[in-house]
Amino acid sequence: MIFYKPRITLLDIVVIILLIGAGIFIYIRVVKGLDYNWEWSFILNYIYRYDEQTGSWVPGMLARGFFTTIRLSIWATLLAIILGTIIGLFRTSSNLLQKLLGFSYVQTIRNIPPLVLIFIFYFFVSDQIMPLLGADDFFRNRSDETQRILAFFFAPAGQFSSFLAAVITLAIYEAAYIAEIIRGGINSIHRGQWEASAALGFNKRQQLRLVILPQAYQRSLPPLAGQFISTIKDSAIVSVISIQELTFQGMELMAATYKTFEIWITIAILYFSLTFTCSRIIGRLEHRMSKKF
Repeated sequence: MIFYKPRITLLDIVVIILLIGAGIFIYIRVVKGLDYNWEWSFILNYIYRYDEQTGSWVPGMLARGFFTTIRLSIWATLLAIILGTIIGLFRTSSNLLQKLLGFSYVQTIRNIPPLVLIFIFYFFVSDQIMPLLGADDFFRNRSDETQRILAFFFAPAGQFSSFLAAVITLAIYEAAYIAEIIRGGINSIHRGQWEASAALGFNKRQQLRLVILPQAYQRSLPPLAGQFISTIKDSAIVSVISIQELTFQGMELMAATYKTFEIWITIAILYFSLTFTCSRIIGRLEHRMSKKF
């Protein structure tokens, strides 16, 4: 492989100067042109603050929303991968009924606005499924230590069933896109892999579990990583159903302080730091996995 040393051309210099000029112009217009009293000092208290009663540092509203966004995105992605894998297998199945079910699911979910789906599925899940499962009763009947563990990994008391309903709702939406990723990964596997595994005496389930799906997941890792990052950003949608994630906490804080720019710039930075960190970690994982195959 030939590596070329990067060099800066005259066009690059002109573009850099124009970008710097545009940045200075925007800064001047924002700072001088707006009749707005900037105040950044209060933001830190809503990220982490010192609690005099406990004598320790505790997370503020934005930090709690940030952690809720992380938990919501992780659990929704894990559930969406499971559901998306099943739907993806249906899409590649030779069984007509499974093909129709997979096709109908993907086309229905992907052609309805996500906000509409959030309202439909959330209120159905929260009103019908959660009482049937007894999620709140399950939480309340646990020991104090178990409740603290559940609150750390999911949500505190009073928000537990709503959090699970939001996870299921978001997973249903994201699974439609993951199903297409998995379908593409399975279809990219050469037919010889199926034939070789069949020659070894594997049945269809063993072929998928031991040979096809590991390769399909490896090839699908970049788009799955992108979908996880999309899930982090899509999680902001559940703020409309009062899930106390980062965007919801930002709206609550803005309504209380009227500091619009400081709050939303901070939220944008928090989202960017989370998604950029995830993209770097997944990039390294992809590089390591590529050496094994």
